[in-house]
Amino acid sequence: MAKKPFKKKYSSEKRLPSKKQPRRDVEQEETSYKEVKKKKVMEDQARAEEKVPSDGIRLNKYLANSGICSRREADQLIAEGKVKVNKKTITEMGYKVMPKDTVYFEGNPITREKLVYVLLNKPKGFLTTMDDPKERKTVMDLVSKACEERIYPVGRLDKNTTGLLLFTNDGDLVKKLTQPGNKLRKIYQIVLNKPIEEKDFLSIESGLTLDDGIARVEKIAILTPDFTTIGIEIVMGKNRMVRRIFEHLGYEIEKLDRTLYAGLTKKDLPRGKWRFLKEKEIINLKHMR
Repeated sequence: MAKKPFKKKYSSEKRLPSKKQPRRDVEQEETSYKEVKKKKVMEDQARAEEKVPSDGIRLNKYLANSGICSRREADQLIAEGKVKVNKKTITEMGYKVMPKDTVYFEGNPITREKLVYVLLNKPKGFLTTMDDPKERKTVMDLVSKACEERIYPVGRLDKNTTGLLLFTNDGDLVKKLTQPGNKLRKIYQIVLNKPIEEKDFLSIESGLTLDDGIARVEKIAILTPDFTTIGIEIVMGKNRMVRRIFEHLGYEIEKLDRTLYAGLTKKDLPRGKWRFLKEKEIINLKHMR
């Protein structure tokens, strides 16, 4: 009955300590506020020009990449006349921002944020949401110091589910990873309240019919001699699929941990901690099919 457990493949990254900035002399502090501000505006403009394709970028996407709002909300802001390009109000949907353009929101110039990718090993007891009206703990509390940019969780994990959760402000990547049928590979480790029976194991392996159709798993394995710890690999994106499979068969899940997400693992990433993705990992995600 027992299958071979999954082979665990890990990759890790150790962040280099940031270099200490040399102490500045008193004379250096005499630089006027206007000069500092002018320099910052010029640097921001240069970064913006680098990030805007030569053939332009749609205004709503530019706003979304700046961290101000989502692309849908950007359409509304444009329609309301709250956005200007080169100090000219733009209400045209589909308007393209060119590299030399300056975009203003409510009178203030904005630039596109740098793209950030953060991987969290989520602990139990945190909601996957940007904020909670009841002021309960959310995953945003855990990554609040990761960066200045406004990042968002990609997908979600239940409050009591632990494991890998990706955050980014890269709207294109979010769309790619969350669109239906993307065949994103995920591995979960499940601890049940009782040993799994052979007939149930085989039912899951062959594909179980739930309310919204067949829930197919790529692999299933028994990981412990007492038959209570199970490993499952899935590529389907059905809501709460793993929990629903076992609840349907009359089991209670005591622990549910996502150990692999789209090729990313939690090696050297303790529970409740986060790390930035390596460049190679980002490239792999963007070229994933």
